Amino acid sequence: MISPQTIEQITNRIDIIDVVGEFVKLKKRGANYLGLCPFHNERTPSFTVSPSKEIYKCFGCGKSGNTITFLMEHEKYSYAEALKWLAQRYNIEIQETEVSDETRVMQQAAESLHAVNNFAQKFFAEQLLATEEGQTSALTYLEERGYDLNTIEKFQLGYNPVQKNAFASVAIRQQFSQEILLKSGLVISRNDELIDNYRGRIIFPIHNTTGKIIGFGARVIGKPAAAGPKYINTPENEIYVKSKILYGAYFARHSIDKNNECLLVEGYTDVISLHQAGIENVVASGGTSLTTDQLRIIKKYTNNLTIIYDGDAAGVKAAMRGLDMALEEGLNVKLVLIPDNEDPDSYVKKVGAALFKKFVEENKRDFILFQLDVLLKEAGNDITRKNAVVNQVAESVSRINRAEDFSRRQAYIHECASILKIDEDGLINLVNKYINDRVNKEEKSRINKPETAGVETAEPSKGEDLLFQPDDAQEKNVLRVLLEYGLNKWNAEETIAEHIFHELDQFRFDNAEMKNLYEVYRSQYAQGFNPSAKTLLYHEDATIRTLVVNVTLFPFELSRRWDEKLENIKVNDVDTSLQDVAMSLNYFKLRKIKRMFEQNQRDIEQTKNWNEMLQLMELHKQLKEEERKITCQLGTVIMK
Repeated sequence: MISPQTIEQITNRIDIIDVVGEFVKLKKRGANYLGLCPFHNERTPSFTVSPSKEIYKCFGCGKSGNTITFLMEHEKYSYAEALKWLAQRYNIEIQETEVSDETRVMQQAAESLHAVNNFAQKFFAEQLLATEEGQTSALTYLEERGYDLNTIEKFQLGYNPVQKNAFASVAIRQQFSQEILLKSGLVISRNDELIDNYRGRIIFPIHNTTGKIIGFGARVIGKPAAAGPKYINTPENEIYVKSKILYGAYFARHSIDKNNECLLVEGYTDVISLHQAGIENVVASGGTSLTTDQLRIIKKYTNNLTIIYDGDAAGVKAAMRGLDMALEEGLNVKLVLIPDNEDPDSYVKKVGAALFKKFVEENKRDFILFQLDVLLKEAGNDITRKNAVVNQVAESVSRINRAEDFSRRQAYIHECASILKIDEDGLINLVNKYINDRVNKEEKSRINKPETAGVETAEPSKGEDLLFQPDDAQEKNVLRVLLEYGLNKWNAEETIAEHIFHELDQFRFDNAEMKNLYEVYRSQYAQGFNPSAKTLLYHEDATIRTLVVNVTLFPFELSRRWDEKLENIKVNDVDTSLQDVAMSLNYFKLRKIKRMFEQNQRDIEQTKNWNEMLQLMELHKQLKEEERKITCQLGTVIMK
């Protein structure tokens, strides 16, 4: 984990205009900057960046956040990846908190693997483009397949010479360790000698979603040699996990976002050919069955997935294997099968980009209905197999089990019951059975886990009284003044933060997220940090970051006309922070006291014990006195 000190260094150096301006053309407008939103299509600029608050906000689509969330949203980085991007930009050395020896070893191995892969890519690219063997054997082959130089350079394709240790000998001279070279899969050991693993093959670098090379696919030129497979891939290691990789995701991410659709194909060359044809929202599963991790990568960019596979039996089965997982992830899945024994690579070259796009659009089929059609054809007139089809379809539909997809699930049940010619209520019951079975299985698994065994979890009351719902407005306002003024002086003895902590000692936040933000602030303050809206905007917890934006960003701004007029008006700079804090605390406490009154009144009405009645009456008197003091400070009685 990146240390708080490093995060503070990064956040102190961040210039939101500098970073966002790299991706969005911004124009100064008053105190803020304005541009066309990168998150949705618009003709009139509504994307506003505030350099003073270090926040962006689109008043068209509603996207908002800070510099780090912008990078996470626009570039699809993780929180740590966004921080590392910024650290590199501002030449800040990353320091990490204490980690275990095992974790440290893994991190060092990952760094070494990235380094050797980066070196290898440059070596392979040079061999392809700058040597006679590469140009004659590999470059000519690629050109014959229809790939131009721009595409070859974009995907960083390369070539490993036939010589048994062409790469290994150079890598050893560069002082890469034998252990890392073997782990990378670039070399193998034979008779205590390191030799190249990808000899005589075209090299396809595989990138993660931030553009780092994590592995390679190596294709034999021409027909596969008798003794070797068509493709050799990197073995799994600290940075290359096959189930978590989609080839081409780094190059496709912006296009998927823009088109709100991801095209999924099987092979490297399918991706490259479609990109060259101008169809860039495409990734490949690498010829493996789809995994949950791969589907989640897609869902970072869009909920719409169109699978484009070969039209043969193998292509159909490959497509159907990932259906249930895709449904569970909430993806809208369509299927397109390429005709005439073609694959996407050959078909786009045959018909061109325009006709390929038209074919895909006209031949998309709903995945569940396609599966049903295939299964019914296979079942024929066999009653037993037809019953199995009903069960399989019901199980697939049961995977659509999210609340927001309820109507979608019902529509499938209606359509499938009609096709199967069975009673719709019966299919509903069967779908519900699969849902209940899965829930019970998950619950049983959770209870049997060692860390939860014997631990009771409190269930929320179904009839929870509205009296105890969160007082969001007052709680939000207290957090606002804490974030804005907390480090300022309240008096000679204490800061505003310390004053707020003391004043709220007997009160609590009802909103769980706001309570969490308050406790995070207190914790950081107690540890000697200087928490503020600015520093907490970059907290690792996304909920904290979002809440800070919502607390500090107001939905209304001065119009441009007023903004221009104000430039000519001289305004007295009066500090009203202490009054703001006092008012916010008083309104917060009054609201909580009002709730205490109502609860106390209920307790008085319900109790039958005389001593308890006296105690409750005394509490009522104390609450009344506290309310009187606060309303006197405010100068009015604001609660009835």
